[in-house]
Amino acid sequence: ETGETVFTGYSVSEDDVLIAKYRTIRFKGKESLQIILDKTPFYAESGGQVGDTGFLIAGSEKIEIVDTVKENNAIIHISHGKISSPQEMFHAVVDLKKRLMTASNHTATHLLHHALRKVLGSHVEQKGSLVTPERLRFDFSHFARLTREEIRKVEEEANQMVRQSSNLTVVEGVPMEEARQMGAIALFGEKYGDKVRVVSFGDSVELCGGIHAANTGRIGMIKITSENGIAAGIRRIEAVTAEKAEEYINEKIEAADEVAFLLKSTGNIRESVERMLAENAQLRKTIEKFEAGSAMALIKDLEEKSGEINGIRFISGVIENGSAEMLKTIAHQIRSSSDNTVLVIGASSGDKANIFAMVSDSLVNSRNLSAVAIIKEISGEINGGGGGQPFLASAGGKNPSGLPAALSKAGEYLKKITS
Repeated sequence: ETGETVFTGYSVSEDDVLIAKYRTIRFKGKESLQIILDKTPFYAESGGQVGDTGFLIAGSEKIEIVDTVKENNAIIHISHGKISSPQEMFHAVVDLKKRLMTASNHTATHLLHHALRKVLGSHVEQKGSLVTPERLRFDFSHFARLTREEIRKVEEEANQMVRQSSNLTVVEGVPMEEARQMGAIALFGEKYGDKVRVVSFGDSVELCGGIHAANTGRIGMIKITSENGIAAGIRRIEAVTAEKAEEYINEKIEAADEVAFLLKSTGNIRESVERMLAENAQLRKTIEKFEAGSAMALIKDLEEKSGEINGIRFISGVIENGSAEMLKTIAHQIRSSSDNTVLVIGASSGDKANIFAMVSDSLVNSRNLSAVAIIKEISGEINGGGGGQPFLASAGGKNPSGLPAALSKAGEYLKKITS
């Protein structure tokens, strides 16, 4: 008995029930129906396992249950429908497909827990979990990120337990001390009474009140999809089972096949990718050499068109088809070769604009000029913003047509602050 409702869901997924209480509540403009039954096969969300969904049926009346939760120890069935005949006997039907998928994922958390302790050590303890029909999440204590080899071993150990097809063994009403002597592991955050429910699958023995697969073989397969840290000393594994594991693996295979097709690879994909990366690196070096030569030519052209503002050489211009990296290279080159220069250059690519401002170190120190101040003054012309250091700053924007105005404004600003 759970609160006012007897839970029958450990043994059945359908049952004839009576409505004991119900109420309609409104939250954020939406109405929902909360129903308490005299007994129910619907599992209420608990211990990380999501609540069951399904239907209450009486004649032509069919009430959809979208969630099942616990409140003050009462099992509450949530619906967005209405009750026409609350006094009728209803047939409660759990969505069996979702229930079985959830059960498989819940059992998988037990197997993963056992596998983690076997591979990493007995210091591993569960610190939280989420079990849904689509996936599972398992949080546990561990001091380091798992290596690929450790993940592979955990997965292999868990799947070996799947293939052993161990039957579900449940012992109800076990005194806590006796349960501990049985080797049962108490789970993080759970509150237990004097007597507990012990769930076993082969060597995996835990205290648990959830719904499980009748046999580990029904899980089919466990596939770990991610592992990451969520807090100091706490790691998280996410995984899928059964059909979802098949879908995950097939997606990976299809992606690999697509890569092989794009690479025109008929052999080892890894070798093809490594060869492509090597070729790409060589091409990048060639491009960098070309850009360096192009930058030197651009610098010469810019310097020939430079002017003077209050005794300071002022260089500006728009570089056709120039990248932000090229602008930066030009700025660094001129900075290293001149001690009395302010440079403001821009370039556009599609609907994006970039501006770089450079102030020679001597001007930063002796005349308190700042590339950051120049950028702040002119970046509005390209509908952007930026920042940097006194000797070099940059901005990005979404208005390439504003580049000429920005450069003109830079000259006016320099004239104003140095006069």
